[in-house]
Amino acid sequence: MDMNKFAQDLLQQALHLETDITLFNSETPLLGNLAELDSIGVVSVITLIEEQLSCTIEDDEINAEVFETFGSLVCFMESKRAPC
Repeated sequence: MDMNKFAQDLLQQALHLETDITLFNSETPLLGNLAELDSIGVVSVITLIEEQLSCTIEDDEINAEVFETFGSLVCFMESKRAPC
């Protein structure tokens, strides 16, 4: 699974972005850069990650660093991916 593409699709689905998300790279800032990524947006992203990766995300796992950049979000999602 291409986790970058998966993360792009997930963000698009959760946040309904008008931004060209295909241009996102690991350094692209998320928090403070995407108006759609407010507290409700974060909950939407977390919910989709849990549903699509069949995982549970504990409250203490969520912090600003996870959503700091596209790359940090991808790394977090990779760590939550259910083993095959």
